[in-house]
Amino acid sequence: MDYVGHFRREVRAFEAAGRRVAGREAPPVPSCAGWTMSDLVMHLAGVHRVVTAVIEERLAQAPDPSGLAHLLPSDTEGWPLSGRAPSLGVLPVGLVDWFAEGAAVLEEVFVRTPPDTRVWTWSAEQTAGFWARMQMIEAAVHRWDAENALGEPGDMDAELAADAVAQTFEVMVPGRRALKGAPAGAGETFRFVCDEGSWTVRFEGDRLVRGGSPDMGLSGPDGEVSGPGVEVSGTASQLMLFLWQRIPAERLAVSGDRGLLDRYFELVPPM
Repeated sequence: MDYVGHFRREVRAFEAAGRRVAGREAPPVPSCAGWTMSDLVMHLAGVHRVVTAVIEERLAQAPDPSGLAHLLPSDTEGWPLSGRAPSLGVLPVGLVDWFAEGAAVLEEVFVRTPPDTRVWTWSAEQTAGFWARMQMIEAAVHRWDAENALGEPGDMDAELAADAVAQTFEVMVPGRRALKGAPAGAGETFRFVCDEGSWTVRFEGDRLVRGGSPDMGLSGPDGEVSGPGVEVSGTASQLMLFLWQRIPAERLAVSGDRGLLDRYFELVPPM
């Protein structure tokens, strides 16, 4: 899969949304509670520079936040630097420029760095390739956030979205459960279906048991094949946006125990 190509397209679409606002009052971002477009641009621009530093410097552990001040330009007047969102007022043109510059540099870093290069990540997979995949997905989600703030969110690319659904269960769910101290599962089973594939996940105590794509069901503790407690189907874009809590379940087709969907986000707490 061309992670870099998808990343390039998504960051350019994000920049285009930012350019539409730059120099004007930054609108709120409904899907990122308490943020305006200025906060969103600042966040993604900062993430890109941190990831660039991690890969370029071949860091083996998380960077010290106190040592990242040098990543900022000298002129940050009007930028949301206080950490006290929402950042009201005009979205600075210079902030959008800074985002575009950082995104271009990170893209170039991804192009010339072998994916298996060992670097620190917050996941079990300690490679530059992890960051390429993760930043493709994060760019797509925040592109949607930015466009949604302007009232015109575009769908996700189907290939990207299907990979993001898989990555959710491979990476994000275990990470979120560990970080947030999620409750133990009691066998709750969920099946997610789109044209590009299907995924079944069951929560057993602290374990996440995953099916694959194509998905033929899961073996229960005594060897039987257990069906899903609830099945959610839609486009790959819709599944991705639901799992990232950008759209409600009402936008999807749901069969089985509909009430179980509320339990999903207790088992997988938001970041």
